[in-house]
Amino acid sequence: MQLNDRPYLHWRQGMSIQDVIDERNFIYPKLVVKLNGKLIRKEDYAATLVAEEDDLKVHHLLAGG
Repeated sequence: MQLNDRPYLHWRQGMSIQDVIDERNFIYPKLVVKLNGKLIRKEDYAATLVAEEDDLKVHHLLAGG
């Protein structure tokens, strides 16, 4: 699996997007998550499984002025 364009060496069978977010400690309140180019809603993170060949992107949004 690729996470943000890098190999994710901790992938395991049955892993969800929420598992990846928790393991990588993405704690930002606003995340943009795409799996193979498709936007994934926050309420779907736990139910969306990540396959070994998938490309997952997790980006946090920042606000500032």
